[in-house]
Amino acid sequence: MPTKAKRWVLASRPDGKPRAENFRLEGVTLPDIGEHEILIRTEYHSVDPGMRGRLSGDSYTAALPVGETIDSAMVGVVEASNNEKFKPGDRVTGGFGWVTHAVSNGRGVQKLAPEMFHGKLRPTAAIGVLGVPGLTSYFGLLELGAPKEGDTVLISSAAGPVGATAGQIAKMKGARVVGIAGSQAKCDYVTGLGFDACFSYRGADLRAAIKEHCPDGVDIYFDNVGGEMLDAAILNMKEHGRIVISGQVSEYNRADDELVGIRNVTRFITHRLRMEGLVVFDYFKRFREAQAEMAGWIHEGKLVYTEDVSEGIEGSAEAFIGLFEGENLGRRLIKVS
Repeated sequence: MPTKAKRWVLASRPDGKPRAENFRLEGVTLPDIGEHEILIRTEYHSVDPGMRGRLSGDSYTAALPVGETIDSAMVGVVEASNNEKFKPGDRVTGGFGWVTHAVSNGRGVQKLAPEMFHGKLRPTAAIGVLGVPGLTSYFGLLELGAPKEGDTVLISSAAGPVGATAGQIAKMKGARVVGIAGSQAKCDYVTGLGFDACFSYRGADLRAAIKEHCPDGVDIYFDNVGGEMLDAAILNMKEHGRIVISGQVSEYNRADDELVGIRNVTRFITHRLRMEGLVVFDYFKRFREAQAEMAGWIHEGKLVYTEDVSEGIEGSAEAFIGLFEGENLGRRLIKVS
C-alpha cells in the first residue's frame, strides 16, 4: 500500500535570519517499494546550523533548490524491504532530511549495530556525538589542532554539540580548556563537563575576557562562531598557535556587505599562526575508526553528550530557527515518531 508521509521543504530563500515563512510542511504519498528498495520510518531527525548556508546559496555543497526537502541526518526503522541487506525492524541511519518516511535503494543507509548502542550510548548518538557534530570535533581538534599536554584550548559555542565534544577530547589530551558560551547556565553546563573555565560572551569585551581566562595566551582556538569572536581570539593567540575553523554561526545570517571578516591579519605574521577550516566528509574513510574510539570513551564515562529533543515533526522549522537564538543545549533533534 502507498505510504502517507510528511516532509518539510524550502518555501523561499531566507534573507537574514530564517523565518517560518521560509519553510513549508507538505503531505506526500510514497509509492510501494520496488526491487531492492526499502521503506524507512523516521524516529528522529537532526536540525543543523551548518545547513543555513545552503538555504541561501552555494555553500560547501550546492544550494538547496526551492521546493526541495530540507536536508538532515535521521535515525529510523526499516518497515518494509525488498533489499537483501535489510530486514524489517533494522534500525538505520541516513541523510533523508526532515521527513516522516523515506524510500531508498539502500545506498548511503547504514545499519546500527545493536551491540554498540546500549547503556550510555543511545541510537540517536549516530546522528550526534558519533555523527557529523562529533566527528567534526574529533578530526578538527585532533588533526588540525593537534593538542599537546599543557596546551591552552579555547572553544567558542562551547555548550553546543561540537564545542562540548571538542572540549572533552582536549581534556583527555591533557590540555587546559576554556569555553565561551551564551549564558551562565550554559557555562555551568560546560564546566560540569570538565572544562577548566567558561565565560559568557554577552556584554563582554571579548578580547579582555579571553585575556583574563587565558592569561598566558591560546595555543588552539576551536572556532564555531566567527565574526568579532574570531578577531578577538586572534589577538590572544600564542606564537605558532592553531586556529580550527569548524563553523561561523555568527556570519550565516549576515549579508555579504555585513560580514566582519578578519582584521588582525598582522598577527599571522608576528605570531606565525596557522588557521585552517575543515569539511568533515574529507575524513569519510576514517569515520568508523573515530566512531569506535568515541563509543569506547562514552561507555567508559570519559565522554558525555547531551541531546535537546523536541516532539513532533511539525516543530522542525521552529527548532531550526531557534538555533540562531541560542536556544539549544547540546545536539538538537526532532522526535518524529
